Amino acid sequence: MQPGLMRPLDKAMQIAKSNPMTISLSEGTEPRVVEAAVQAVNLGIAKIILIGNEDKIKQQLAKFPCSRPDHINLHDPIKSPLKEEFSKSYYELRKHKGIAAEEAEKQVSSNLTYAALLVRNGYADGTLSGAIETTSNVVKTAIWVIGKAANFDTVSSCFLIFPKSHKPMIYADCGLIIEPDENELVDITIAASQSCKSLLSTDPRIALLSFSTKGSAKHKNLDKIVAALKKIKSLMPELLIDGELQFDAAIDYAVGNKKAPDSKVAGNANVMIFPNLDAGNIAYKITQRIGEAEAYGPILQGLEKPANDLSRGASPHDITQMIAVTVLQAAARLQNVSN
Repeated sequence: MQPGLMRPLDKAMQIAKSNPMTISLSEGTEPRVVEAAVQAVNLGIAKIILIGNEDKIKQQLAKFPCSRPDHINLHDPIKSPLKEEFSKSYYELRKHKGIAAEEAEKQVSSNLTYAALLVRNGYADGTLSGAIETTSNVVKTAIWVIGKAANFDTVSSCFLIFPKSHKPMIYADCGLIIEPDENELVDITIAASQSCKSLLSTDPRIALLSFSTKGSAKHKNLDKIVAALKKIKSLMPELLIDGELQFDAAIDYAVGNKKAPDSKVAGNANVMIFPNLDAGNIAYKITQRIGEAEAYGPILQGLEKPANDLSRGASPHDITQMIAVTVLQAAARLQNVSN
């Protein structure tokens, strides 16, 4: 199988053989999360930290046979020996907002905050939440605790799409930024190009999507796409990117050759950048439901270290897949740091 066609689980298992990652799960008493954690350990994807009341977690763990129980650690934020260290860390992070030391200690007792602090302070390589927590809480905590990556002002999201009869693709942004301006579109695009490399192990070929192809229509909504394209090309001249392109011109060679004959991307794009959240969210759901594609996400982009969100309807299988995605992001980050 070509590297670009490998599923996250397969790639994560390869990585874990040489350098297993540790992923913290803030909803450690949720049955779906516990089942997924055991699946991940049994498959050899990662080591897991389950966060919450230890007795309740142990009750759930007893239901699922685990081949490597030593690869699952339990942390109760209220009793944790890391509580003092984390309280000081959180206070330093939020004191500019007027937080008191007592309030910082209280916040560290939150499973979600504790899970993110494990990543920030180097005890875990990535974190995953959202089976119970809302997206807004997950994203807010990730930004406050883990922080934005260097050179990014925007935290966005992408979906990893595996169609039945087409090569895998990245769709962005389908989950967070409602109406991105041109600068946010630049951040979304650059982050999605990195996601393509880390999650699909292939070079990005990026299409900035719209209802027009290369000036076939005129409208103010197209202006930000053209402006974003110009900025991205100036920042990353080596990046294969074009726009504005209609979806058929981006994905179908015959259509792309007809509508944009001089484009190096048209007909062969693997990263689809949508002009707003309406288009992105609708498109990924149509692709998933009618096109019967596998869709993994929302995968957060633009953070200093990996933190991801789950759908509150996520199955144990979905959660295991997202653990694998988080492992791939963590591995890519370590490789970038070492380089």
